[in-house]
Amino acid sequence: MVEQSSEVPISGPGKPAVSLSDTGPVRTETENKLAAALAELVGTEHVPAESHFFTDLGANSLVMAQFCARLRKIPDLPSPSIRDIYRHPTIRSLTAALTPAAPAAATATDKANGTPVPAPVVAPAPATRTGRLGHLLCGSSQLLIFLVYSLVSGFVTATAYEWIAAGSGTLEIYLRSLVFGSGGFLALCAFPVVAKWLLVGRWKPGEFPVWGLAYLRFWLVKALLHANPMVFLAGTPLYVLYLRALGARIGKGVTILSRSVPVCTDLLTIGSGTVIRKECFFLGYRAYAGRIQTGPVTLGRDVFIGEKTVLDIDTTMGDGAQLGHSSGLHRGQTVPAGERRHGSPAEPTQVDYVRVPPARCGTARRIWFGSVTLLQMLLVYLPLAVGGVYILFTEVPAIGKRLDPQTAALSRPELISDALTVSLALFCGFVVVGLVALYTAPRLLSLIVRPDRVYPLYGLHYTLHRAVSRMTNIKFYAWLFGDSSYIVHYLKGLGYDLSQVEQTGSNFGTEVQHETPFLVSVGSGTMVADGLSLINADYSSTSFRLSRVAIGPRNFLGNNIAYPSGGRTGDNCLLATKVMVPLDGEVREGVGLLGSPCFEIPRSVDRDARFDHLRSGAELRRHLAAKNRYNLISMTWMLFARWLHVFLLTLLALVSVDLYGVVGHVVIALYLALTLALSTAYYVLVERLMTRFRGLTPQLCSIYDRSFWLHERLWKVPVQYLNIFNGTPFKSLVWRLLGARVGKRVFDDGCFVTERTLAVIGDECTLNIGSKIQCHSQEDGTFKSDGITLGAGCTLGVAAHVHYGVTLGEGSVLAPDSFLMKGEEVPPNAQWGGNPAVDMPEAGSRPHGPGRAPRTSGATAAAPSSATS
Repeated sequence: MVEQSSEVPISGPGKPAVSLSDTGPVRTETENKLAAALAELVGTEHVPAESHFFTDLGANSLVMAQFCARLRKIPDLPSPSIRDIYRHPTIRSLTAALTPAAPAAATATDKANGTPVPAPVVAPAPATRTGRLGHLLCGSSQLLIFLVYSLVSGFVTATAYEWIAAGSGTLEIYLRSLVFGSGGFLALCAFPVVAKWLLVGRWKPGEFPVWGLAYLRFWLVKALLHANPMVFLAGTPLYVLYLRALGARIGKGVTILSRSVPVCTDLLTIGSGTVIRKECFFLGYRAYAGRIQTGPVTLGRDVFIGEKTVLDIDTTMGDGAQLGHSSGLHRGQTVPAGERRHGSPAEPTQVDYVRVPPARCGTARRIWFGSVTLLQMLLVYLPLAVGGVYILFTEVPAIGKRLDPQTAALSRPELISDALTVSLALFCGFVVVGLVALYTAPRLLSLIVRPDRVYPLYGLHYTLHRAVSRMTNIKFYAWLFGDSSYIVHYLKGLGYDLSQVEQTGSNFGTEVQHETPFLVSVGSGTMVADGLSLINADYSSTSFRLSRVAIGPRNFLGNNIAYPSGGRTGDNCLLATKVMVPLDGEVREGVGLLGSPCFEIPRSVDRDARFDHLRSGAELRRHLAAKNRYNLISMTWMLFARWLHVFLLTLLALVSVDLYGVVGHVVIALYLALTLALSTAYYVLVERLMTRFRGLTPQLCSIYDRSFWLHERLWKVPVQYLNIFNGTPFKSLVWRLLGARVGKRVFDDGCFVTERTLAVIGDECTLNIGSKIQCHSQEDGTFKSDGITLGAGCTLGVAAHVHYGVTLGEGSVLAPDSFLMKGEEVPPNAQWGGNPAVDMPEAGSRPHGPGRAPRTSGATAAAPSSATS
């Protein structure tokens, strides 16, 4: 079993999530009450005790989630989870599973009369309230810091340009570009380290309220870490050295592939030979009920952490332990040495996730690779980039003539025409030349890295593999072609084996990534929603190997799935959102899989087949042709919108350069701040114009319905600019401008809302990084959407996922890496967690209150203190 603190109760894999609080009712009476509640939902007079919920009654997961929510409101009835429903799909079996006597640990007996008394359930601590003045002061300080950063960056850039321009000859310009590029890179990397040690000192376990002075220091360090260029060196020994400079205790031979930067680095301990795959959150902090909590993350020697995982604070893994893909450790969980865990929260497994043998990769090889990487960047890439910008400024007449004081004052028509010329050349050149490069260079490089061969890390083959992965995962083209028939042709051009794919018009979404595109096969009739990560490279601390990922025919894959090579799924499977794809057991066929770890559910039900007549024959051809035309128009409009944004930024740049020749450095210094303001206002306006300033309405329709096509068009509106506002009051303001109904003083550290106008977020909610509020679902050819309501004071944990039609009561908590399924109703002040989420008292773990010391020796509940204090 997973070792855990008393604060994190985790039910065993075969037990119902919630058992009946009363041990004495007659089972027949309970069956009758359950049957009556379900009959009302499915619209029938009577539900036989032996009727199957899905195959006989035609219910679906949404109906059964509503059934569970209704039962939770009736005190004398058991409260099943959705997992219980699927494991016991009849009234009789469900009643039998939920009515055994409660375990001794859960109840206490009143000695006077022998009446069972439920164990006390501690409600989550109420959200810490921050006054309006403190909220305003924090936001104003963050804005001031950003403006100062922009001004300094602008002054440095302008001064550097003048210095480089004073050089004579190609060699001198190169040398000056080398000095500025290298110096700027090293300064950007060193500044966060210096700021961290000056502002914080050493991070200690504890907590402090958001929007206060301690939080402002925390936010500044976090923002600098996320903005520094060392993030792009994840997967190299240089990144490990950088984390050590920030205070992390990391042993030899550690490989970190995740770009999720740990913030509280002094609380991070990683033993020698550990591997951390990409998209792993090991931050050392979390936001909880209006407070930032910091705590240690401790990993022993030779630990393996899979892809799309979360390590909450106060978690520990012993030497040789493993955590599988799509899994999470909740606060207080410990994995003993040599044991393997998967799921969320993690539970024991026999699956070995280290699937590649070691290779010779010693310290000398790591030093050589890190040195060569750094020298290439300092001596080649950065000087060429800086010199290229200089050449652009001097050789392009539209820019060069404005840098000359004698010709700076040009007319407005010339500004517009020059901006049109430059923006069109840059944008069209990127789209066309980039696509040609994607279809040629990776194919040549892939000839050297062969599949099913073990290569050592940090050599030529590793470098080429990283180059192919980065080039073929450029998000722009997947964004452009995704959610349309054209994504199939794009992925084929990259190298996917889609020879058997049948066009549906929605074969893949806008977010699909891979390690290599040349080892991916997808069967006929398969559809993928979004957020698919194809894991066709296996890593150890010393080696890697590429292997083919094969997804069978007639599958449907939901959102946010990591599909590894060797996944044990075959034909006609439905993989639910955030499901953990199994790597052991028999090949699953003709079933659905839900949860982490996964369990089987019905592949489909009768209610989901209402649009099947549109999926074949003449009806399919007619509707697919109409969808293709609509999608092509959407792609054209989105390309135009992206180009218009580039044009506006180019025009602003030319105006700035024009004024630079007259006014000086100030206008260049303001350019970064103006760029952010312009981009935000522009894309907010684009999205609101597309919806005609009206809110979306809940939908239940085919993917060949125009209502769904509008959603696809909205998903193409860029949202990357939102990340800059994470952790500031301005994020809530932008959400409101986009149509979301957001309350006062909401703390958003990196949440994403898919359909903004369908979301309601109450006052003082706490939304962690990686969390997602998804107001829709696509299952095969059916699209469904509905509203999501978060009551005041709710907390969404790191990477928590909330599906459509959900209501979270005031003060409720959803634990990290949890999946709250569609239609669920979380009671006020409840704590839920898991995948799928169920009632887990103290799942999020309470904040440290009075008389409640942090778990780690010597911890403090105060704000992060300076090393000198």
